[in-house]
Amino acid sequence: MSGYRRWLAGVLMAGLLLGGGALLLRGGIYGLTLFILLPIILGGAGAWCVRAQTAGSAASAGGFAVMMASVAWLALGQEGVICIVMSLPLSSPLGCLGGWIFYRFQLGRLQPGSAAMLLLLPFGALGWDVNAKPPVFEVRSAIEIAAPVERVWKNVVTFSELPEPREWYFKAGLAYPKRARIEGSGPGAVRYCEFSTGPFVEPIEVWNEPSLLRFRVTENPPPMHEWSPYAQVLPKHLRGYLVSKEGQFRLTPLGPNRTLLEGTTWYRHGLWPAQYWRLWSDAIIHRIHLRVLTHIKTLSEAT
Repeated sequence: MSGYRRWLAGVLMAGLLLGGGALLLRGGIYGLTLFILLPIILGGAGAWCVRAQTAGSAASAGGFAVMMASVAWLALGQEGVICIVMSLPLSSPLGCLGGWIFYRFQLGRLQPGSAAMLLLLPFGALGWDVNAKPPVFEVRSAIEIAAPVERVWKNVVTFSELPEPREWYFKAGLAYPKRARIEGSGPGAVRYCEFSTGPFVEPIEVWNEPSLLRFRVTENPPPMHEWSPYAQVLPKHLRGYLVSKEGQFRLTPLGPNRTLLEGTTWYRHGLWPAQYWRLWSDAIIHRIHLRVLTHIKTLSEAT
């Protein structure tokens, strides 16, 4: 096949793969097919298109193909900048792997059994994505406060307006807490923790003053505002994918005027591979915890 025809076939193949990825994004199937299988196939297509002659050039072509696909999704308004940046540490190496696999196992050297397994991979990955149940993860953060436990408890139950964040990741669009209020007292009361994207609604289950406040989460706002060249991008993962299930504050007196305050969140997300995306979600939730805990510390120590 001539170079021109090969490039034309490569562009058509990339278009088909991007179309398939767009269908997955619109359907909300953020799983192994989208984040594992598609980058590998794109990487192989990139290496084939440039007729890579070495393992290094094949891997480079594969990684470049995935980068271009990510830019295309941004340009087409399918995703925002934040999520694309988060996905690249996973998808780019897989694109390089796809290019390398193409170099090592060119079509003429594939055994029939291997080719059949490759053809079955998309069905297996889709089956996993549709049927897998998201695990529940735990994030726990703690801080020591130079104040008696009774004073800290009052600022845990409800706290005033937090200052505007200085951290770049909150300014980039990640949701951050602004204030908290509570309606009622004891089990059955409802706590409202207002974020930059909306309120968390948290019915109280355990009110053990002044040592433990535990609550369910019945309403979650979006986890971020996406950056995009367009006015507004609303991908599926902004609703129902990163979901807080429960939370608690535990207060442990360390002395007459010192308290250990721990904040814990139990959450799930519907993104696969789960352990990769957990690295991001754990880090985000931990920083949200620290923003709240530090504010409670400031209020308690200033009283």
